[in-house]
Formats: sequence, structure tokens, C-alpha cells
Amino acid sequence: MILFLFFVMPGLGFISGTQTEMGNVTLQNYQTVIHIDISLNSGHRITIEDGVNKLQCNYSSLTIPCYAECSHNNFVNKNLTDPQQSQIFVTDNYKNYTTIRFTIPDTTTNCTVVKCWPEEISNLLKTKESQMVFPKDVKNINNVKNMCGAVILNETVTDTYISAEKKAIDELINNTNSNQTTTYVTKDFSLTVVSMNTSTPDDFILIPVPDVLHYKDVALTWIPVDPFLNQSQSKIGVVTYDSYEHFKVKLVNKSITSTVIRIEAPGVDLSNLKHLLKIRFRYNDTVYRPNTTLSCEFYDEQGNKTWKPDGCSTNRISNDEVECYCDHATPFALLLVDLKISKSQWEILSYISYVGCCLSAFFSAVTVFSYIFISNARAEVSSSIHVSLSAALFVLNSSFMLSEWAATLSMNGLCVFIAVTIHYSLLSSFTWMAIEAMHLYLLLIRVFNIYIKHYMIKLSVIGWGVPAVVVGGLLSVHNIRPFYGTHEMTLTDTDRTNSICWIKENIILYGVTLSYFSIVFLFNLGILITVSRQILKLHRTSRKYEKMPVWKDAGTVLGLMCLLGTTWGLAFFTSGHTIYPILYLFCIFNSMQGFYIFVWMCATTMKNGRQSLQSKTKSTVDVSR
Repeated sequence: MILFLFFVMPGLGFISGTQTEMGNVTLQNYQTVIHIDISLNSGHRITIEDGVNKLQCNYSSLTIPCYAECSHNNFVNKNLTDPQQSQIFVTDNYKNYTTIRFTIPDTTTNCTVVKCWPEEISNLLKTKESQMVFPKDVKNINNVKNMCGAVILNETVTDTYISAEKKAIDELINNTNSNQTTTYVTKDFSLTVVSMNTSTPDDFILIPVPDVLHYKDVALTWIPVDPFLNQSQSKIGVVTYDSYEHFKVKLVNKSITSTVIRIEAPGVDLSNLKHLLKIRFRYNDTVYRPNTTLSCEFYDEQGNKTWKPDGCSTNRISNDEVECYCDHATPFALLLVDLKISKSQWEILSYISYVGCCLSAFFSAVTVFSYIFISNARAEVSSSIHVSLSAALFVLNSSFMLSEWAATLSMNGLCVFIAVTIHYSLLSSFTWMAIEAMHLYLLLIRVFNIYIKHYMIKLSVIGWGVPAVVVGGLLSVHNIRPFYGTHEMTLTDTDRTNSICWIKENIILYGVTLSYFSIVFLFNLGILITVSRQILKLHRTSRKYEKMPVWKDAGTVLGLMCLLGTTWGLAFFTSGHTIYPILYLFCIFNSMQGFYIFVWMCATTMKNGRQSLQSKTKSTVDVSR
């Protein structure tokens, strides 16, 4: 069997459409490695080296991804120390795959070549699952993952691969001698096949992990006996995955902190178990972090192809061990899950957020339109900054209100667009809050004349450009690793999930978004403290001449807190779903930020109007005198 890498690069055009192409092939043995050199008349060249410990293919002097398997049964007994040459013909699109056939004296070899493209690999896996050839396809399916790993991690291919892999494991279990315990070891997993002793007085049979694998994450697995009573099939297989990246593709708000275990018993119904099966997982305690909990979950192969806790309970027995009890058998793992919110609290917080976002979006739009149609408003740089922040908040609130709705649709592209819009507008809002703080500092602290050429244009480049660079960088690798899409929130009292369109991976949420906001928050908090001290000094000075109500200064500081976005800092004081008052304050203050800015601008406009009127009145009196 030969596996090699192949990919159609722009301009190379290996073979397109159903056609036949002629060429030459040279075969030669180098010790234990068979060297195959294929030269096509089109000028393309494929070199393959196939051996026990070596599997390599070069296409046009480059290593380009593809999968291939060849039949060369006569190679074992044939001496190819002298190069053997033959003409070949290549037929494309044979059962959706490229087929290479070549013949030399007494040797016939057929090769199936499949480009490492999602659609072709998915078709290949479906064919192998429906027409499984034992034992070669058991190894071939595993080799598809090894040679086309990036494609297997594509969401459109992952489920197909998991299903084909399950069929291969079932075939391996069915073809194992039922009278003895057998262990199979592959590059990605090990499989221990055990014959269930139904005459045992115990309710469970212990299946240990083979010592040869040195797995430290899994200690013991107990399988209930009662499902095998009165069954002709008494074999069960326990798979321990060493490589389980394909099970991580659809993880949302969760991370696998143990190895993955699969329990298979072909022909036996292992659901709604009377005696729960038990797996004792070992895990690294250092991965445990605040705002998370450990959860025993299974991979739902029959449903929505995600990890779920249904039918499983979690019992933490020590600092590095957890026991999982489940009433069915599928792939299992110990997951680190972000702490959950109850259904009732989720609904209340959702109502507050939606009402606040509606008000914020409406008044943000009013602020923007007022700025556009009222010429006096455009004269002040401060007003321009307020309006830019209001515009960012309008986009943020509007897209946020569409998030849950878009997640219920089957249009992944729309959900990605909503998630990107939310992220961009959120970062833009944070950036304009920082610009508000900087401008406030220049006005109140650096009171001397400071002239900056094209000041507002430069601020706009920063306010809208920096977030675009961050989000654009994440989108540039979307085809390789999609960071945006459906994000699931699990409700603690129902184990039901609420889907929203948002960032899918915590490393981006915490590493990019939270870090970005932290810098803005610390900067704005410093400006707020400095400005508050300045207001306090002015208040003390003003008391000598006129009585100034304290509530006005307090209102000014509160308004500045909302304007500078320091209320977003409430997120730092949450430690999970237990501090609901903080969550309520967070939703109220931040969902209505656009409304607060509208009120601030109205109050500022009225104050400036009164001061202008007083100035005109005073000037009239002076002239009359």
C-alpha cells in the first residue's frame, strides 16, 4: 500500500475532467524501499518511496498533499534491483478519484489517487465505509488521516471520518478471535478487544489499558455484563486515542483535558444501561482554571455531532482523578467546561440585554443622524468622537441582537459574518473609548494650545483601522482554522445549550479580545482617576465663591465612566455564574451605553447653549452701559 502527497497547484493542472493520459513509470528496489517514478506526457512527475518505515511522495519536486493506495502484490517476490520501465495510462474521475494503472512484465499495479480536498476525501471515506474491505481498509482509513490531516480537521469531513473510523473498529472487533484478549496498536489509537464472561457473578468486567501504551490519563474502565446476557456476540472493544484532534473540531466553550475513550460492542445495544458503565480518568490538575468545571461528556455521533453531558454524571474523587458514570457507550472524555448559567437567569439577562441593546441602538442612530443633519454639532471635535463611538455601538448592538437568530439557521456563512461584525464593532467601541479618554486628557489636563494636523482623520484611522487589522488577521486563516462561528452556552439546570454567533475558541476570546480590552480599561481608568481628581480640585475652589451641589460632580463622574467604558470592567469581578448581581449590572450598564452617550451629548449641548445665551446677555448689558 502506498500513500503519497498530491495537490493541484495553480498552473499545474494535473488532470481535469474524465480523460486518459499516457506516461512512463520506473520501478526499482532500494534495500527495503520501493521507488516509483511516474512521468506523464503532460510534463508532471510523481516520485514515490514506499517501505516499512518510509512513506514519501514528491510531486513535481515538491511535497504536495494527496492520498493514494496502490496494489503491488507481486512486489514482495520480485527483484527490482534493475530499473523496470513501462508505459502507463492515467484515468481521471474514476469513481470520483484519480486512478493510475501501469504494467510491467509479471506485475500489475493499480493506484487510487485522491486529492486532499474536503469533497474528494469525504467521498472516499463514504465509499470505504459502505464497502469496507477487511483488513486493508482498517489501515487505509487511519492513513487517510495521517496523510490528509488538515482536511480531516475540516468540519465538513470530520463527521465522515469519525463514522468511517467507527466502522473500521467494528470490523476489527468482529474479526478478532473471541477466545482471547487482543490488543491492536496504531499510530492514532489502541484497541483492546475482550470477550465478555457472562457467567461471572460480578456485574462489571474490568478492562485495563494496555501497558505498552503508557497512558497516564486513563486508569480503569468497567463494563456492565447484563447487556451481553443472551447475546450471540460477547466481544467488546475499548479504544484509547493517542491522537484525537478530530474530536476537538466542534468543541465550543470547552476543552478536552483527558484522553478520549471509545467503547464499541458491534451488535449489542449499549444504551439505557441498568448498571452504568464507569471510566476513571486521570487528568492534569494544572489545566484547571477559574470559571470552569470538569464534566464527563460523550461525543454525540447520532445527533448534532458535538460533545454533550446527557446521561453522564461526574464524580471528582481526588485532585487528579475523576470517575464518569454513563448509561450508554460512545466516545467519552473528561472536558473542562466554562461555568454555566441557569435557564431562568439566562432568560432574564437576555431580556435586559435585548431591551438595553434596542434602546442603545435607537439612541445611537439618533445621535449619528443628529450629527449629520445639524451643522453646529460637527464644529466640535468632541462631538465627532462621541458620534464615532455611537456608530460603533450601533453596529455592535444591532449585530448582537441578530446573533442568536443567526445561530439557529443552517447558514454557517451568515453566522460567521455576524460573529465577525460583533467582534469588529466591539474592538472598535473599545478603541473609540480609549480615544475619548485621550481627548478628555488633552482638554482638561493639557489645557495649553495643542494643534495636531488632521486630528480627526488620524483618530478615525486608529479607531476604525486597528480593529480591522486584528479581525482581518484572524479571518486570513479562517479556511485553515475557523475562529468565528456558532458558540454554545450550556445552561446549568437543563444541560440545554443556547447557540450564538461569536468567537469559537477561548484562546482568541481571552488572548485577543480580553487582552485588548484590558489595555484600554487600564488606560481609561487612569484617565478617569486623573480627571476625577481635577474635578474635585475645581469643586473645592468653587466652594469659596458659590455653593456647588455635590450631586452634579457625582453625575459628571458617572457619565464619564459610561463614556469611557470603565463599566465594562465589571467583567473582571465575575467568577462564574454565582455572582449574578455583577452580571445584571454588567448587562444594564453596557447594553445601554449608547443611550447614556445620547443623554450626555444632550446635556452638554444644553449646557453650552445656556453658557452661550448667558454670554450674549452679558455682552448686551455691557454694550447698553
